[in-house]
Amino acid sequence: MSGSRRKFRVKVKRLITIWVITTVALYLLAGMLPGFRIDGVWSVVALAAVIGVLNALLWPTLVYLTLPLNVLSLGLFTLVLNGFIIWLASVIVPGIDIIRVWDPLLIAIGLAAINTLLTSLFSINDDESYYRNVLKKKVTKRLKPVASDVPGVIFLEIDGLAKPVLLRAIRNGHAPTMARWLGERSHRLAGWECDLSSQTGASQAGILLGNNYDIPAFRWYEKDTGRLMVSSQMSDISEIEKRQSSGRGLLADGGLSLSNMFSGGAPITAFTMSTVKNPEASGFHKKSFYMFFIDPYNFLRAFMLGFWDIFLELRGQRRQRKRDVQPRLEHRGLRYALLRAAITTIIRELSVYTLIGDMFAGVPSAYVTLFGYDEVAHHSGVEREDTLEVLRKLDQQFERLETASRQAPRPYDFVILSDHGQSQGATFKQRYDITLEEYVEQLVAGKVKVETAGAVAEHWSYLSAPLTDAIQGDQRQLSAKALRLAVKNKTSEGEVMLGPERKTLKDKKEKIAGENEEAIVMASGNLGLIYFTDWKERMTLEQIDEAFPGLLQGLVNHPGIGFVMVRSADKGPLAIGAGGIFFLEEDRFQGKNPLAHFGANAAGHLKRTDGFPHVADIMVNSFYDPVTDEVAAFEELVGSHGGLGGDQAHPFVLFPAGWELPEKEIIGAEHLNRVMRGWLASVKKHGGNDGKD
Repeated sequence: MSGSRRKFRVKVKRLITIWVITTVALYLLAGMLPGFRIDGVWSVVALAAVIGVLNALLWPTLVYLTLPLNVLSLGLFTLVLNGFIIWLASVIVPGIDIIRVWDPLLIAIGLAAINTLLTSLFSINDDESYYRNVLKKKVTKRLKPVASDVPGVIFLEIDGLAKPVLLRAIRNGHAPTMARWLGERSHRLAGWECDLSSQTGASQAGILLGNNYDIPAFRWYEKDTGRLMVSSQMSDISEIEKRQSSGRGLLADGGLSLSNMFSGGAPITAFTMSTVKNPEASGFHKKSFYMFFIDPYNFLRAFMLGFWDIFLELRGQRRQRKRDVQPRLEHRGLRYALLRAAITTIIRELSVYTLIGDMFAGVPSAYVTLFGYDEVAHHSGVEREDTLEVLRKLDQQFERLETASRQAPRPYDFVILSDHGQSQGATFKQRYDITLEEYVEQLVAGKVKVETAGAVAEHWSYLSAPLTDAIQGDQRQLSAKALRLAVKNKTSEGEVMLGPERKTLKDKKEKIAGENEEAIVMASGNLGLIYFTDWKERMTLEQIDEAFPGLLQGLVNHPGIGFVMVRSADKGPLAIGAGGIFFLEEDRFQGKNPLAHFGANAAGHLKRTDGFPHVADIMVNSFYDPVTDEVAAFEELVGSHGGLGGDQAHPFVLFPAGWELPEKEIIGAEHLNRVMRGWLASVKKHGGNDGKD
């Protein structure tokens, strides 16, 4: 049998199977919904057929015309379109009555659920078939990839996953793909230690750009310019990349940066925060954003997965309250559940969809950030049930990509890594009923006005970045024009800013820059930063003691604070705890070592940060309890990262077993960048690698 005849028979068989499944689903729904009545089996068979015909004829046009609504509703408006098509089909087919106005929507939801379940069971929409027949065809037609024997390298970052947590997840069955790779000896697992600023901004700048100098925290203040820098605002991230670009970009040799903070020098970028406002970058990838939402298979898959994630979040909230699980965050609510589902499903599916297209195009390297685990761990806890379920779904994507790679024009090696870990614990406010800002205000006793830079929600930027990228498309493109109009009220200087804090952040930045507040307190996980703006240079310990007697002593004596770092005019940088001082220049301590529980490299990390031009006058690190393995975040997050203490400083890298690993421990993101660039150079030089020793 010829290849074309075989493909035709497969398509016909698939079409008939879907028709039967839709018929069964409609019949079941008619028995469950009082307002949905059918007059005999043949009526429902005809209804299923007409729905299929209308989907084929009307669906592409309807979705295209309503694309901005589909995007802004994260695909939910597509249910309304499905409901309309079902209603229209019921009008055409005799013997069908849909009585209540909302029944078409309920039928659409039921069809989505039953179709997704049954097609998954019968592998009707299995990834390999879908890639081969749809996405691969689109990419091949547009980009005309060339086959190569030189392997490509895909770096997949699980944001916020610590090595110790991963090991337990592998043991307990939450990461079967990674467990299989380790069991088959195709990959090896190694740990590395991130910098003091154990957060995505500093880590990704080091990994992707090879330079994370002068990034003291997730948010910081710059005395010389009066500027507040925030790593969730795209204009600031773009500025950081300009400063940090060093010629050591990980992806400079034709690579792809996808869903990252920084580009890594990649000529191809998609949903990358530092480049999303560039209307000239990666035109095809801007189209892939719209392709994802137009495709009905993507919608059904993402909608059902998102619906399940909402259920998991609401169930997790209820269980934590019922069992009085501590620590926990209260008042997460339905709004957060919807936002979480968007990040853990829609953004993940969009990223994987785009990456597979690039693999079919033969991209030589790619770096992709998967945010879901970090987001849920912040709110639910580092190893809570629903958090590990998100990790399991991320692990499934690795098998999905592994399957898709068999259809690509070149072989691919996969590297899984994290940028930092997370440490858990009740927050500073939960423990002591006061925020760090309020405590500083008490200690300075009205001598200066204290302002906080706030804890602007990082997760909104994960949604804002793809939207900002999409509206930069061709000015003549109808979908891009409509989307720009739809988000006009949420756009500032070409940047989409979602979330309730977006205006607060803008006003805060303008206020701090314009009025020059006397003191600014901000948080980055369990790391706090205190700046005094009346002093144009960094204040010394002696100046702080003279201007604010008792401030430093009050900070170090607080049970929620492990140590503070300041610079003495006479003795250089110091880490001061309640019972002792660590002299960082001399690498010695007096009294009780305040860094005893913060790792062997804590002093080195602090000394490096002390040399940053924009380090705070006072750097405050919460306590770390090695017995309970807890910290106290200065933000309202159960799982946190940003400072020192616990697993937050211990990410991992899972890499092909045949690749070399340096004998020295990997300390810092810049060091990891050098290791990873060495891997890329070796793959390019030596070609194929069987992944075994």
